[in-house]
Amino acid sequence: MRGLRKYLTPFAPDQSGAVSVFYEFGGIIVICDAGGCTGNICGFDEPRWFESKSALFSAGLRDMDAILGRDDRLVEKLADAATKLDAKFAAIIGTPVPAVIGTDYHALKRMTEKKVNLPIMTVDTDGMELYDKGEEKAWLELFFVFAGEKEEVIPGRIGILGMTPQDISDLRAADRIRERFAAEGKTAVCYGMGDGLEAVKKVSNVEKHIVVSPAALEAAKYLERTYGTPYEVGYPLVEELISEMDYSGKRVLIVQQQVIGSAIREEILKKAPDAQVTVASWFMVKPELRKEGDLHLRDEEDYIKLVEDGDFDVIYADRCMERMTPKFGGTFVDTVHFAVSGRLAGAE
Repeated sequence: MRGLRKYLTPFAPDQSGAVSVFYEFGGIIVICDAGGCTGNICGFDEPRWFESKSALFSAGLRDMDAILGRDDRLVEKLADAATKLDAKFAAIIGTPVPAVIGTDYHALKRMTEKKVNLPIMTVDTDGMELYDKGEEKAWLELFFVFAGEKEEVIPGRIGILGMTPQDISDLRAADRIRERFAAEGKTAVCYGMGDGLEAVKKVSNVEKHIVVSPAALEAAKYLERTYGTPYEVGYPLVEELISEMDYSGKRVLIVQQQVIGSAIREEILKKAPDAQVTVASWFMVKPELRKEGDLHLRDEEDYIKLVEDGDFDVIYADRCMERMTPKFGGTFVDTVHFAVSGRLAGAE
């Protein structure tokens, strides 16, 4: 049955992805809902909530507020919060409620700017897409609003685009990336995980960008068009994810977000050029990163059939997926993906 979940929990929706992008930038984040979406984000979709706080609010829409589209109520609440918090901006994140009533986000932004003396961002997420679609919209909005004038490039300064817990599954990964580049005499700027809004404003001074998730690819293209900053796609810590074994002649399946999955494939092919490696993902699959045979998985049946028919020797995937194919007799390598299992690397 299409859509039936017997093994996997529901994936985080697009509003959660948008919040994940803005979380560490010091703004007021307003979820345009009645309260349920905000509870899910704080309780399940944002692991940083348990060790560092952000000014994350629910709009608290009542039935009649939603039905009548009383945007002025939301603006009043946001203006009041802005007087009590030292915030750098305000972001209004959409949910199914404003999607159903057809909220005009451009008008809402203009209304809010008249009442609140802060930069205002709106993201028209609707809760019907997965987290990466929300991240993609949020990254673009963030750089569109805050990226400053073109500055002189600083040699050795590298921007890391797409760092969120949903994609990287490791809250300490940004620190290790900085340490790695520092050992080479370079500076890594991990937007949204340790590097804040000032880094975004000075985004044009980096030598190049490294895109670590497909959700940030459109933002990298925008920055290249705007400032001429080149970008490459990959994951600087990919060797940490590779299991040492003989891959010669083996069929390998990797189920991850597309950038990390592709990076693992490249490392395996360096060790064994004759290996046959397929990358699959539950999330967005960008055509420019896709190779022949790569797949987008819609539901559990797709994955189960792929493994049963694929004759794979090795599977790289989150271990929560191992029980989905109990007859698989090859090697299963646990590759943590928070967006799939809610697990973080190194948390156990």
